[in-house]
Amino acid sequence: MSRIIWDAVDRYVVQSLVPEADELEWVVQSNAAAGLPAIDVSAAQGKLLNLLVRMIGAKRVLEIGTLGGYSALWMAHALPPDGRLITLEADAHHAAVAQSNFRRAGVDQLVELCEGPALDALNRMIDGRQPPFNFVFVDADKPSNPEYFSACLKLTRPGSVIVFDNVVRDGKIVDANSDDPRVHGVRKLFEAIAAESRVSATALQTVGNKGYDGLLMMIVNS
Repeated sequence: MSRIIWDAVDRYVVQSLVPEADELEWVVQSNAAAGLPAIDVSAAQGKLLNLLVRMIGAKRVLEIGTLGGYSALWMAHALPPDGRLITLEADAHHAAVAQSNFRRAGVDQLVELCEGPALDALNRMIDGRQPPFNFVFVDADKPSNPEYFSACLKLTRPGSVIVFDNVVRDGKIVDANSDDPRVHGVRKLFEAIAAESRVSATALQTVGNKGYDGLLMMIVNS
């Protein structure tokens, strides 16, 4: 199977099932014009996040890794009027682009963007006894994945759903001898989850216009 086929299937899925993608295409273009890397989730993946938030009736969503706000907008559009999404972004330029996108989309009252190192923001939330989040999406620096997982457990409650992106990395995840710190970060995440009785998890391999990768999903046990 080639990337040509993967891309064609992704287009078919979006054209058939994700009409909302057209409404958010301007975000992708805005991010590209601002020089951001083209590493947003795909439209199909964005719709998946939207559906997951809706399926569990989430009112409080946490995102670790904003980039230009494309994935955040998919999730924000799934929130009720009294919902709240907090998104964390370390890069000042990325944060500025995302904030502009949120204002243009009219969701800046639903979305709070925290600029700066994510672990610092997470520790502030933990120390400040932030109310628990129903849904968490983690798509940030992979070496910090184990620390993000630990923080997420402190910021969620039984029934909360946590999703990590980019956990297959073109299949490199199976290489225990890899010298890539991103691979090591993901492998340590798998090890931490496997040793943690408070969650039940699985991972799925994905292919599409973003290449070959995967998602890790878990629920916090009651």
